[in-house]
Amino acid sequence: MNILGYELSLRKAAPLRPLSSGRDGWWPVVREPYTGAWQRNDDIRPESVLMHPAAFRCVSLIMTDIGKCRMRLVALDQYGIWTETSSPAFSPVLRTPNRYQTPPQFFEAWMGSKLLYGNTYVYKEREGRGLVRALYVLDPCKVTPLIGPDGSVYYELQANELAGVVEESGRIVVPASEIIHDRWNCLFHPLVGVPPLYACGGAAVHGLNIQDNSTAFFANGSQPAGVILVPGAITEEQVSKLRTQWNTAHSGMSRGGTGVLPNGMQYQPVTQTAVDAQLTEQLGWSAKTIAGTFGVPISMIDSSQQPPYANSEASTLQYRSQCLQTHMTGIETCLDTGLELPPPYGTEFDIDDLVWMDTATKTNAAHEAIGCGAMAPNEARAKYFGLGPVEGGDTPYLQQQYIPMDDAAKPKPAPVPAPEPAPDEDEDEVPA
Repeated sequence: MNILGYELSLRKAAPLRPLSSGRDGWWPVVREPYTGAWQRNDDIRPESVLMHPAAFRCVSLIMTDIGKCRMRLVALDQYGIWTETSSPAFSPVLRTPNRYQTPPQFFEAWMGSKLLYGNTYVYKEREGRGLVRALYVLDPCKVTPLIGPDGSVYYELQANELAGVVEESGRIVVPASEIIHDRWNCLFHPLVGVPPLYACGGAAVHGLNIQDNSTAFFANGSQPAGVILVPGAITEEQVSKLRTQWNTAHSGMSRGGTGVLPNGMQYQPVTQTAVDAQLTEQLGWSAKTIAGTFGVPISMIDSSQQPPYANSEASTLQYRSQCLQTHMTGIETCLDTGLELPPPYGTEFDIDDLVWMDTATKTNAAHEAIGCGAMAPNEARAKYFGLGPVEGGDTPYLQQQYIPMDDAAKPKPAPVPAPEPAPDEDEDEVPA
């Protein structure tokens, strides 16, 4: 079978062994949210967990924040600094990953697969010279890693028309060189990532059950369910008649009316109210648990929670260091390897897109950077204000009184006395 100039055959890697479905095996669903859930076929799937507002917000926040950071092609210069550059061989695929996605949409799909399934599979489409001209994020549920007897890795793909993966049998096997596999939390197998839903799925189901219970409670006129206590013994026929009469008089549009119970009957609630059950505190716990599992500060998904820092930039830096940095580094490394970038090329996210400073903060940052000699005026103009260069602004400035520390530590030489002025010959003459 010939695909993109490569001759692929199962005989070359036979027998290929798929990962087993045991503890160290493939990852079809999130495991048991509570003891006994497996026996009840009560598993947790991403589409159900995303119904929880906190889980949805965490996933969408990380996806969009990664997507809005521009991916740059950089090169290592003679000073060891990564500087943005361009290349006709590698820049086009970064500007347009494929024919139906923009770069933000592409990286959002990349992160969505990684967050929900722990694995992202990107299929590489090559041109005649062997260079990668398009990248396609595959459905992780339709990709299975295979291991050859010599330890080589292959991937079994199901048909994907958008990616151009079409086979009569509906399946195709490609070597690892044609797939970019980004994974995280490889707890059970080095080729199988584990999503955060593994840890927070139970909390999400807990919160969804609270919401369902609250919905039913308010649909019942905010009245708890209860029983009617009847003194003495009654027949089954009387029980049925009494239940029918009560439901007819106090359900539907008649809910909340005044009931009359004769012969010493009493109505006794049997369910707790929302206040008694502390539903608000329970929902807050589930939201904090989900946010902590994704590494997102709770203040970024719940506006009622105050951030620990008054400066929003400090909160953003915390969010980047504990949540986004590992994903960004993983994507950059995978692209460097997947695009087969030769030295000195590499890829890098523009993290400045994460922080939008106000005018006062930008002005102060530019002033400090220029004043300490860290930036030339033109560099500060471009970075903080998006302005072009001005004449004479390419040189960093520093105050003249600054001297090296070793010069300051040297003893100062003793002052040299000024020479005495020579006597004036006119002063020796005596006037006549």
